[in-house]
Amino acid sequence: MGEEEDASRRPIASRSSSWAIGMSAWLARTGVTPNSISLFSILFAGIGAALILFTTHPIAMVCAAISVQMRLVCNLLDGMVAIEGGKKTKSGAIYNEFPDRIADSLLLVAAGYACGFAWLGWLAALFAALTAYIRVFGGAVGLPQDFSGIMAKQRRMAVLTAGLVAQSLETLISASHWSLIFASVIIAAGSFVTCITRTISLNRSLESL
Repeated sequence: MGEEEDASRRPIASRSSSWAIGMSAWLARTGVTPNSISLFSILFAGIGAALILFTTHPIAMVCAAISVQMRLVCNLLDGMVAIEGGKKTKSGAIYNEFPDRIADSLLLVAAGYACGFAWLGWLAALFAALTAYIRVFGGAVGLPQDFSGIMAKQRRMAVLTAGLVAQSLETLISASHWSLIFASVIIAAGSFVTCITRTISLNRSLESL
């Protein structure tokens, strides 16, 4: 998450967890800005992508999975520091969206190359970006942003995390990359379906105005 209005804020259950509240409150008391937290999500995604691309060691796959989750933690905390911590800035809308698109692309494209199907990684990244485009477009025409769909950001990253952990186990017994292949296929297909369902919902909402 980034700095955003409540109407365009992704509903996240962990936002009400004690660790998230405590961590965001601590960060708000420091000199850390929400925008810098957003940028750190790219850093973690870059680390994860590098681990996926340049090594097949089981521990590296687990570390890549941790990097994916750290990226999501940054996405959670930047919005909490901005809104609950009172550090929202006018440029926050940029940092709310742009780092997410970069982080998604780094991780999904890396997974595609690592499993031997670069086009699959690019396809997953394209559909992931389109899900966000459709959501933001809805907000641009005056509708509440639609975070629904079978493969919204948290689910994409959950599938990728599971794929990386499974790949770490697969690497112990085989040189294949079926875990990453399956994860990439699920993400690409699910994101495509999400694009369709969000577009249908958007069209219906506009027609009902």
